[in-house]
Amino acid sequence: MFRNFKVVPQIIFGKGSFAQLDDILSNRRKHQKSFMVFLIDHAFENTNFKSRVPLKKDDMLIWINTDTEPKTYYIDRLVEEIKKHKNILPDGIIGIGGGATMDISKAVSLMLTNPGSSADYQGWDLIKNSAVYHVGIPTLSGTGAEASRTAILTGPEKKLGINSDYTVFDQIVLDPELTEGAPADQRFYTGMDCYIHCVEALTGTYLNTFSKAYGEKAMELCQNVFLNNAKNAADELMIASYFGGMSIAYSQVGVCHALSYGLSFGLGIRHGIGNCIAFDYLEEFYPEGVAEFRKMQEIAKIELPRGITKNIDNNILAKMITVALGLEPLWENALGKDWKKIMPKERIKELYLKM
Repeated sequence: MFRNFKVVPQIIFGKGSFAQLDDILSNRRKHQKSFMVFLIDHAFENTNFKSRVPLKKDDMLIWINTDTEPKTYYIDRLVEEIKKHKNILPDGIIGIGGGATMDISKAVSLMLTNPGSSADYQGWDLIKNSAVYHVGIPTLSGTGAEASRTAILTGPEKKLGINSDYTVFDQIVLDPELTEGAPADQRFYTGMDCYIHCVEALTGTYLNTFSKAYGEKAMELCQNVFLNNAKNAADELMIASYFGGMSIAYSQVGVCHALSYGLSFGLGIRHGIGNCIAFDYLEEFYPEGVAEFRKMQEIAKIELPRGITKNIDNNILAKMITVALGLEPLWENALGKDWKKIMPKERIKELYLKM
């Protein structure tokens, strides 16, 4: 059975394209009393960025806390706040920021039209009602969140995405100018998220011509950015991020992402840096990728944290292992249908303790 998956229907790309946001949204504003909700990474709060946002009289602007990975309770709180604004649904949710803001915006748009807590929908195809119109505008490149059908959330019991065709953005605005002021370490960690997406997709058992085509081009762009100091690095990394997201849409990620989810749930480590920490210990699974990653790390002059699990509580470690093992499609993509025999709990524990 072939998957029939949804992709972002409308995309605008190019430096300065953010200036067209007002025109894009004007076609979605239903009447004078309706409103839009702008969810913007709080990193922009004390800058002049607000003056560039096309806010109208009744619109909401909410500065999103991205100091930690997105939590289900935070999504639920945002949804409650928006529902109280005018007692009607907004005409749209516009997310502006990095991968966390993208995931929060997707989750909020879903939970405005679906009952219960966002924690109830962590899994595959549990969403029943279509989302509020939602727009993604990334200000970091690499996560692929702008292209994916997943809103990755940490809940009370697990870190797992809301995976649904309804999750996919209705519109994305890819403006490389918005990424140019990003700190060097953030740029590296999110860029490596894309690179690792590609390594895992291209070596996985789910690989097919569709995912291979997008994955190979995304990897080539990442290599040009991080090994060859590409002249148009911002443009190339933004397209690599989108292509990387498209590659895994029809395949999957693998060992590194599964372990990173556990690191995030148990130790609160951000996804991008968690991927880098884990990937550095996965030569057994991705020898060529890890070797090239280390070259990129050396060029970027990035020092990874060491000894993060040195004094870890056994209960936390056990929960991390459970979270990682719960991501069955990732393990099957990496190791095949017999992955449970290849990757028992003790082996995952050994990998975590190396970190």
